[in-house]
Amino acid sequence: MSVFIVRLGTPRKPHERLRIGTVRRPPRGVPKSDFARLDYYDLWFPNLSPSPDLVAEALDAQDSREWAGFRRKFKHEMSQPDRSRELDLLAVLSHQTNFSIGCYCEDENFCHRSVLRELLEERGADVK
Repeated sequence: MSVFIVRLGTPRKPHERLRIGTVRRPPRGVPKSDFARLDYYDLWFPNLSPSPDLVAEALDAQDSREWAGFRRKFKHEMSQPDRSRELDLLAVLSHQTNFSIGCYCEDENFCHRSVLRELLEERGADVK
């Protein structure tokens, strides 16, 4: 069993099962009833997205120094007790069932999902 880290809106991988959207906002112009059918997500879980101010900072990052600053701040947000417990839960679930988490960003290297991947791996999650 595994957690897949995906770009929302892309075709699902075989055996992916539940897809969790870790984004601040739902997809624009898409009816809620079509989120799953269009491979965005089955469940919206904005708790694992950066705060609104931090989203803006990530989108404005122009170089590796600014991106490193975003990563540090997002890790701090995810270290808060509720967020940390949610990550712990997903890590444990990754050994019980397949599911995915994702964001809209095209390049995972400059997306908060790369940080989520790292945090889940630190917790012993089976990450694909």
